[in-house]
This record gives sequence, C-alpha cells and structure tokens, in this order.
Amino acid sequence: MFTGIVEETGIVRSFEEQDQAWRLVIEAQLILDDIKLGDSVSINGCCLTVVAIEGTALSFDLLEESIRKTSIKSVSKNSLVNLERALLPTSRMGGHFVSGHVDGLGTICAIEAKGKDTIIEISPAESDLASLKYIVPKGCITLDGISLTIYSVNESSFRVWLIPHTLEVTNLNSKTVGDPINIEYDMIAKYLEKLQTTK
Repeated sequence: MFTGIVEETGIVRSFEEQDQAWRLVIEAQLILDDIKLGDSVSINGCCLTVVAIEGTALSFDLLEESIRKTSIKSVSKNSLVNLERALLPTSRMGGHFVSGHVDGLGTICAIEAKGKDTIIEISPAESDLASLKYIVPKGCITLDGISLTIYSVNESSFRVWLIPHTLEVTNLNSKTVGDPINIEYDMIAKYLEKLQTTK
C-alpha cells in the first residue's frame, strides 16, 4: 500500500530482458535509508519487489503482465522514474490509498499553464474509457504513482492539477504530449461499484 506522495525520482541504469523476467535496475538515494530485499517499491505507480541491492542500485524483476499493462516498457537508460516506499502503520497519509496495481495506460494529450498551476489532460486507452466512471472532479487519481486531484472529466479524457512542487520532485517535468502514463483509479470507487453489482 502506498500514498501517492513521491519520495524521489530515481534514474534507470538498465532495463533488460532475461530468461525468466525483465530486470530493471534503478539508482536511488532517499529510499535507500531502510530498504531491504523483498521490500515493495512503487516505480511510476507499479508495485515492484526489491530483488537485489548493490550500493545505490536497486534491482527489480518484472513479468509479462507488468510489461504489457504499464509504461515501464517504454523506459530506457537515464529515464527518471517516481519512487515511493510502501506505507508503514506510522506513516502520515498525505495522499490517498494507492495499491500500486496499475489499471491501465493513458496518453498525455495536453499540457497547459493555468495561473501558477499546470494542468495535464490524459486520455485513457480506448479499451479503458469505461473506467472514466471512477473519476469525479476534486477526486483522487494516481498517475505514474503520484496522487493527484481531478480538475475535470469528460467522455474521453480527464484533467489534473499540478502544483509547482509536484513538477519539481516528480518525473512529470520530463513528460511531453504523446507520452504514455500509468493510471490507477481510486480503489474505493471500484469497491463501491463491485458491492452495487453483486447484490
């Protein structure tokens, strides 16, 4: 479980297909403080397990499902990725409940300034458009592991607010129109729908 409050951006050192999985190696700093083998780390919103620690480099193995359903497949050497360690019982809950299980991919279709803030418009994949029902203005959503507030939603896309701090400490400052982005919808909305449809 995560909060969507990104702790730092890490740097991709390598991402290679191996015999049984894909191996992703990230260079980190802040999250190394108490990290150990087997810990869960959110990388661009994907919950992955630490399988090796070598100095400042953390290694993660990804299976076919993660490659197929997330934007991790598009990272390359020196890419910036958002990092967050799993939530502790004593942690402050600064964002919202984030599982780290990506629901689908979206595409950045617009980036615009609005006063001192920035608004990004995201269009989910056509096969995921029905998931827009989980989004409400002022509600929460997770993009690349970042807990963000919904600005508006229509039948084919939604927009989120970005404060300057978010752009400063996450990889969103390196994103451009057309880039893929991982989406995790609010799990409370998904559970409520499930309860309503299984009466």
